[in-house]
Amino acid sequence: MGKLSIVATPIGNLEDITLRALRTLKESDVIYAEDTRVITKLLAKYEIEKPLQRLDAALEGKRIEEVIERINTGEKVVYVSDAGTPGISDPGARLVAGAREAGVTIEAIPGPSALTALLSIAGLSSDEFVFVGFLPHKKGRQTAIKEMVSCARPTILYESPHRIVKFLEELAVYDMFARVTIGRELTKMFEEVLVGTPSELGTLLKKGKKERGEFAVIVEPSITVKK
Repeated sequence: MGKLSIVATPIGNLEDITLRALRTLKESDVIYAEDTRVITKLLAKYEIEKPLQRLDAALEGKRIEEVIERINTGEKVVYVSDAGTPGISDPGARLVAGAREAGVTIEAIPGPSALTALLSIAGLSSDEFVFVGFLPHKKGRQTAIKEMVSCARPTILYESPHRIVKFLEELAVYDMFARVTIGRELTKMFEEVLVGTPSELGTLLKKGKKERGEFAVIVEPSITVKK
């Protein structure tokens, strides 16, 4: 019988792939990917050759019926995003919703996520936290930051290298004493975790020109930081 497998892939180091994920990729009939160029590197490392189809955010809604039709004919379909777990600030949610509505079999092949990777090395009690993904670029951005600094729980978000310094400057306006943990290039050669106030980290990033690579960020508002 056909099925849809949602496969988590490495966020950096290509060795961070589970045995089950590799088996699922090898047994698939077709792989739909956010960017076929990205998944090609992983497949080449493990000598896996499969038909590839692009399915990014722009195409997700348009190709749901195509994917469902393939599954209904008995094909094993895999979906992967560029890195980490599909649907977590990545495409995939609409595809899964459409497939579930159609009644096809869906399975999760869990694995890497920048969210859990940073939490595991932040030294933060993670019983409760708020995850907001990427902040809005314009409308709603300031409101989101205000909510972040008034929240009784740590907030985790993702930020691009082009906006990380701007975010820290914006955060400092509302809470200059917040404790911020930044994970940069997680699992990669130049992995780095930085901890400090918004101003301290903003200065550090500007001075060292370390604003390259994607960032996972934990914000602990000063109201929750133990003195």
